[in-house]
Amino acid sequence: MAAQHASLAAGRWQALSLTEQMANVGSEVARMRRWDGKDAQLCENAFVRALELLDLTIGDHRWMGRRKELTRARECLCDAMLGGHGYGNDLASLDRYFFAFAVAARANR
Repeated sequence: MAAQHASLAAGRWQALSLTEQMANVGSEVARMRRWDGKDAQLCENAFVRALELLDLTIGDHRWMGRRKELTRARECLCDAMLGGHGYGNDLASLDRYFFAFAVAARANR
């Protein structure tokens, strides 16, 4: 599968802070939430993009000490997409979690 965020995967992602990276993941989570129950394809597309961005963040060597938290966020996102039976997550709670990063990223500009 081709990268949805090709320019980010090519190295631009590493220029962003962790807060900015997580805020970008949150944008896709917000899209997932917006399309959940309305358009399954658009929801799934946003999910794939969110996973791609999380994977880029997890692979960023600067956050090696944060990988447990980042991989748990990925697990929670997958759980929410599958109904929240494993961790009890839903898209609304994940949207709130990631929104905090958007607020912090904006404050740091």
